[in-house]
Amino acid sequence: MTIDPILNAPAEVQLHLLAALAALALTPVMLWRPKGTPRHKALGRIWVAAMALTAVSSFWVMEIRLIGPWSPIHILSLITLGSLFQAVRAARARNIVAHKQYIFGAMMGLLGAGLFTLAPGRILSDSLFAGFETRAFAIVLVLGGAGLFWLARRWRAG
Repeated sequence: MTIDPILNAPAEVQLHLLAALAALALTPVMLWRPKGTPRHKALGRIWVAAMALTAVSSFWVMEIRLIGPWSPIHILSLITLGSLFQAVRAARARNIVAHKQYIFGAMMGLLGAGLFTLAPGRILSDSLFAGFETRAFAIVLVLGGAGLFWLARRWRAG
């Protein structure tokens, strides 16, 4: 493990990573803390801001160019921004069912996209899994996919 690839990455990649890590760190807190409390609302605002910054900053990260300077992940960024807008709108209208659905979609986008930032050849993979990127990515995909499946089942049951 080495932090050098991250330290040598462009500033926009570093900003994108920091925002994503902030959102990722807050995700379990948001899932397991009581809902509707002033603390939930304050942390939710921070989480939405971190998610929005992650999505917006992705438009300056253009390592994979499949559609001009963009990649399919940028479509996910647009969907995430729309989901965040709708989630906040639903919460303000006290439509908690819709709020929960939009937040769930944004969280799944964060976790799903996060899994693929660990693909061999990506900066985060080079940092975390230096020397065994392919094997580590296979393990992360299996464990991450199982985790996403468990989370989706738990979320729907609740």
